Amino acid sequence: MATLIADELASDPRVLQARELLTAALRDHQSKLTGIRGPDPARAAEYAKIIADFSQARAGGLYFPYLGSGLGNGALVELADGSVKYDFISGIGVHYLGHSHPLLLNSGISAALSDTVMQGNLQQNRNSTPIVALLLQMVKTAGARLEHCFLTTSGAMANENALKLMFQRKPGAARMLAFEHGFCGRTLALSQITDKPQYRAGLPSILPVDYIPFFDASDPKGSTEKAVLALRTYLHRYPGQHAGMCIELILGEGGYWLGDHDFFRLILTELKAHQIAVWFDEIQTFGRTSRPFAFEHYDLAQWADVVTVGKLTQLCATLLTPEFKPQPGLLSQTFTASASAIAAAEVILKMMIQGDLFGPGGRNMQVHAMITQRLEAIAARHPYLLRGPYGLGGMIAFTPLDGSEAKVKILLKALFDAGVIAFYAGSNPARIRMLPPVPVVTQRDIDIVCDIVESTLVACADI
Repeated sequence: MATLIADELASDPRVLQARELLTAALRDHQSKLTGIRGPDPARAAEYAKIIADFSQARAGGLYFPYLGSGLGNGALVELADGSVKYDFISGIGVHYLGHSHPLLLNSGISAALSDTVMQGNLQQNRNSTPIVALLLQMVKTAGARLEHCFLTTSGAMANENALKLMFQRKPGAARMLAFEHGFCGRTLALSQITDKPQYRAGLPSILPVDYIPFFDASDPKGSTEKAVLALRTYLHRYPGQHAGMCIELILGEGGYWLGDHDFFRLILTELKAHQIAVWFDEIQTFGRTSRPFAFEHYDLAQWADVVTVGKLTQLCATLLTPEFKPQPGLLSQTFTASASAIAAAEVILKMMIQGDLFGPGGRNMQVHAMITQRLEAIAARHPYLLRGPYGLGGMIAFTPLDGSEAKVKILLKALFDAGVIAFYAGSNPARIRMLPPVPVVTQRDIDIVCDIVESTLVACADI
């Protein structure tokens, strides 16, 4: 069998040398990024104008005055104003390997040599196939019956595809179920499932959604009974009308509230008894708990009908059981993803499978322990400044000050100015959340960031 010309290009000595030279150049310049650095005063005016012009053009201001230079070193990122900051939110979970990881440089070179920038449903290159195989291998290992995987560009599209699968599977159903304070996306349909009224202000109501209270660890029995009662009430009120339930096993945008196996088991048993599809939305949780899937962490694999994953994978996917296999024409799209996202996804998934991320002593739980121990120490010294921490694995949050949204936003800006990028989640109370780049973050990074968190909390105590 003759060698493909594309393989000849990939193994061309000039390409191999270019990879080595680019990797060496990257490492040399990364080595200059060793810690937090303030902005260059000479760039201040120009940077402020770029931010202002960009905000005007996009019809809304940036949450942070953040425009990256295009270079980073692990958890550190350089901005175009010359500053260097610790990125502990990772694009809300996207930059799984931090900034400028050499493995992603190499995958990007492969993508640059690819014949097209974007791959799509009509024409996909061969490197889409190992991603599907890797994801299906992971769900099989988890014990789920998911046998199909449809790739797409974003978490919102993966979730939209999940919705279509469930409604097609149950003709005549017109409603969905979801947890209170959950987040599903911001499309016209997904904004209905997301329990945040401001995200659908002015939008027509196109999908009725019934919300179920989430688990409360301070009242396990009472909150479970309340949730089951609410579910049964809706099922009685709208018999046969629910196509599925969107289940976040950890409320991400809601504030990193954790669920519980027994709580979920009762909810899922009730759903199955009424032929309602179980959809685990793992766009944020995938890869961040003690197991690759949060449903695996909670030992719920047997109930999964549809699962969506994304963020750290760079592209996104909808996984489904044979019963939910779509009819022709239901799922299609111009873009599957960019060549660079596809190449990066394969690298990341292989790292997840072959690495030491999972298990009780895996990297996810180690990093969680490192950060939560430091935050617990801060809470012990300043109980009026910090409550928590909360979350699981690579998802960590705490409630600062009085938990009001206004003060949380002030604190986030102060942290940003001090060199730490985090974000908010939840309401009443609002929390600060972190999604650090688990595979690359170090104990030194964590110690520096937590020192800044403590000093900033103290400085903002009287705001």
